[in-house]
Order: sequence, then C-alpha cells, then structure tokens
Amino acid sequence: MTTRHYEVPPQLEDLLLEFTVNVLVNQPDNLVAYAVEYFTRLNESGNKYSGANSKLAPADTNNVQDGGVSDQDDSMMSEDEGPPQNCNYRRKSVFAEAYNPEEDDDEGQKAVFPKSDEQRARLSDAVQGILLFRALDPHQMQEVIDAMFERKVTAGENVIQQGDDGDNFYVIESGRYSIYVKMDDSAEPKKVGSYDNKGSFGELALMYNMPRAATITADEEGSLWAMDRQTFRRIVLKNAFKKRKMYESLLETVPMLKALEPYERMNLADALVPRTFTDGELIIEQGDEADGMYFVEEGTVRITRTEHGQAEVQINVIEKGGYLGELALITKNPRAASAYAVGDVRLAFLDREAFERLLGPCMDVMKREMENYEEELQKIFGSSVNISDVR
Repeated sequence: MTTRHYEVPPQLEDLLLEFTVNVLVNQPDNLVAYAVEYFTRLNESGNKYSGANSKLAPADTNNVQDGGVSDQDDSMMSEDEGPPQNCNYRRKSVFAEAYNPEEDDDEGQKAVFPKSDEQRARLSDAVQGILLFRALDPHQMQEVIDAMFERKVTAGENVIQQGDDGDNFYVIESGRYSIYVKMDDSAEPKKVGSYDNKGSFGELALMYNMPRAATITADEEGSLWAMDRQTFRRIVLKNAFKKRKMYESLLETVPMLKALEPYERMNLADALVPRTFTDGELIIEQGDEADGMYFVEEGTVRITRTEHGQAEVQINVIEKGGYLGELALITKNPRAASAYAVGDVRLAFLDREAFERLLGPCMDVMKREMENYEEELQKIFGSSVNISDVR
C-alpha cells in the first residue's frame, strides 16, 4: 500500500490563528455555526487564504494519518495545531476554561523582567512580524517586551512536552527546533515540522486551557523569549477585544461605510493596524506608490499638493472620523498629494489587499467623491487637474 505525505500550506497557521482570536473575542454560543458563517464570508470576500495556494500538496513519504508534514519550509505549523482530526490522538475540550475579555478588569501587578539595552534590542528584532503582535500599538509592544524573559536551551532539550499543561508562549530568537507528535501511547513520536531561527509557538494551549499537542525539541543551542499564560492573555486577547470595540465605534462614524453590513465593519475593524505620528511627521508623500489608506482615530492631518513645480499648497484638513489615501488605491496611480500630522496623530491603517477585499461595497461612494476633490483642486490651482489622489 502506497503511503503519502502532505505539506501543511504556509497560510494555514495564520488562518487558524486569526479564526481562534475571533472566537475568543466574540465568544459565540454555537462554535460550529460561527465557524461556518466565518469561513463562508471569508470565501465570499475573496480572502487571500482561499484559492489554489490552499491545496494540500502530496509528497512521497508517510501517511497524513500519522501526522506527517514536510519540514522543508520555514513557515511550519505551530506546536498547538497538533495532529489531523482523523487520527487516534484525543485532546481535552478546548473550552475547558473560557476566557472572557469583558470580565478581565486588567487590574493587578504587571509582569516586568528587567533587561539590558542589548537584550531589549534583540527581543524587539525577534518579535517583529509575529502575527499575534501585529495589531499592538507602540505602548502595548513595550508591555510585551517588558513581560518576556529569556530562556536559553541546549541541544536535545524539550522546550515543551506533549500532554503537559500550557505555561508559556515562546518567540524564537535563534536556534533550530523540531516538532514531534505522538499519536497514541504505543506509537513512536513523528516529526511533523520544524523552525529555523524564527517563529513562535505555544499560543493555543494558553488560549484554550488545553494540554500541549506536541513536543518541541531544540536541535542545537538556542535562545527563546517567553511570556507567561496570564500576561499573554491580558496583552494579546484583551487588547484584541479592545481594538475590535474601539475600531467598530470609529468606523460607525464614517459616512462612507454606511454601505457596509455590521459584520463587514467588524471584519474591517479586525484588519486595521494602529499607527502613530508626531507633529509635522510625513504620513503620505506625493508621488509614492499607494500601499494602503488611513482612518483618523485621534488628531488632525494636513493634506498638501504641489502642481507644476509650484510651492506646496494645503488643500484639505482631515480630522477624527475622516480618512485619507483611498483614491490612489482606486485609480492605482501614485500618490498625488502629501499628508502631514498636525500635533500627535493616531491613525488606523488598512493595507491595499484588505482594502480591495473589504471595501468593495463602498467603491461607488469613493468614486463619486473624486469629482468633488477635482472641483476643489480647480479652485486652488486655477486649472483642470487630472486627479489620482488628493488625500
């Protein structure tokens, strides 16, 4: 009988992790119904996780029932993803201890582990790009750095052991690590993945109060940064909940978004990333390629434009509840105006991909506004302007 080996798609870990955070934030009564609705909407909106890249690719060794996945790709499964559903390995209920962000009063002493400047610099580099931290603002990221402690490992050391209680979340600074899963008491552990000097693991056991679903073994000496369970929940899950509620309130004040259904605004809130700017700081530069748009959360943004070599002229001011940068995304032309912070400014950034995926229902409204912007430019510059973006 021929056995086959399957690679875990690189997108799978991010997809499941984002779904998990949504479940923990929303606390649905019917998890199955919520999952059906969540993934149906994701598919209908043309999400990046769907399509040809999501297919399992058969390889040449081991059977998927044995938990085998390729270890040739750096972006491997987390230890908490565990073995496939159709194997004999049994987990505890993932809702053994539900976490409700609304009941978390955020009180109590916060974990702080003193670090040298050199350690803080190394940790800052290590956490860059970690999916769970991408929505945190600079202050919250400092909380993360304060709360993490360094753990050195030796070759052959088990960082976490399958079946143990979850204690810490880990970010890899250096070293190579192998992921092993034991399907039942009589079977030998199977290597199902690996990490090579980057990545993170251990999050789902902390979220769900479930035992570790795999063993992570250090293949060589390395360095990890760890965060305890309570701090992880408070910083990551509590802030995800607060961010959702804050951005939903902000988006409800934007007239353009009236065309969106409530669940569409919820998805938009989840996609926003906080960015802060100081007085006079450049936010958008005329002539640059458009990478996304901004919603003004706090503060004021000044919009300027140069025309035919003339001096820079202010053409608009955007305040709380307003937005900027959208028209270059619609026209797919370079930025035709610059934007500067007036005082301290806090913005919510929506990248190009999320814009195209989430704001389709608002496109007609945004295109109509282009005519109003062109009329304003004609008044200022005294000539017809072929507008590509004035925000």
